[in-house]
Amino acid sequence: MLPDLNWKKSWPGTLVVLGHLSLGLGACAPAASAEPVFAPSPAQNPLEIFQSKEDVLFLTGYRLAAANAAYCDAVRPSVGILIHDAKAYSQPDAVRTAFGLTGDIGIQSVAPGSSAAMADIARNDTLLTIDDLDVSQIEVGERKDWERASVIADLIEQSAKDGTVTLGWRKPDGRVFDAQLAAETICASRFELLSGKDGASADGERVLIGEDFPGLSYSESEFAALLAHEMAHNLLGHIPYLTENGNGGGRLRTTERDADRLMPWLLVNAGYDPAAAADFMRRWGPRHGGWIFRNRSHDGWDERVELIEAELPAIAAVTRDGRADWRTHFRPLLDNNK
Repeated sequence: MLPDLNWKKSWPGTLVVLGHLSLGLGACAPAASAEPVFAPSPAQNPLEIFQSKEDVLFLTGYRLAAANAAYCDAVRPSVGILIHDAKAYSQPDAVRTAFGLTGDIGIQSVAPGSSAAMADIARNDTLLTIDDLDVSQIEVGERKDWERASVIADLIEQSAKDGTVTLGWRKPDGRVFDAQLAAETICASRFELLSGKDGASADGERVLIGEDFPGLSYSESEFAALLAHEMAHNLLGHIPYLTENGNGGGRLRTTERDADRLMPWLLVNAGYDPAAAADFMRRWGPRHGGWIFRNRSHDGWDERVELIEAELPAIAAVTRDGRADWRTHFRPLLDNNK
């Protein structure tokens, strides 16, 4: 077990933006569900707990992003891996030691069924190369260690735009492999865990979840519902719309309503019960109804449940083989509020 040290990840100061689009999730959590999406083991050290939370977030988000790709305007190629940079932590040597990395760029998570998983890339392998590029040679400027992992993720996507990308990696036991991986098309939202935070928000390109976000104690389907809400803001273009037009005139409230209403559509395509969107609101709302659930920019949690449940018959009517084409059948309210 690691000693008690300040290992936290560093993040750019501008990461959490437009927080008014979030559900306003604070640190006061309702009781955990019978099957929480994340339950730490007493044997896990803080680094392992953080990695496990990132794994839960990535896998749940990836499932939503891959399952809804056919209906997203903005998509990106992916081979199904999440990477992290040891130098983005305050104690990089401890990170490398804890996870058995032989370099700075580690594999943090691998989506089941992805081309990376089929190539036997696994958590805590060390990424060595992207095509012919040695990732250890990538520099991003003065002390922007948090940025290198993002640059490398972008390079993998750029290389995969032609349909494949060749990655080289080293196992913790020293064996080295390389393979050409086929890219899968997924919705463009990324999912990132923020150290030292407890909220949830969207910034137009990413869904940002704090490591202390109470919803990690919820069931997987309820946690997926929260991610679907924040992802919906990105898919529906709410951030650039509000940036251009402002929050007044009911525009912010309408974006929240549309994000709520799209939640069950995104869930059903990923194989979750679409009613979990309403379950999430019922679970969260009574404990937090005194804040944004009752202010002028958001409906009350019970009203949000009604909006979500009103979508369920429409979803059932158009679902075929577990798929619901929300791009064709979902009608955003925002069109009437411009």
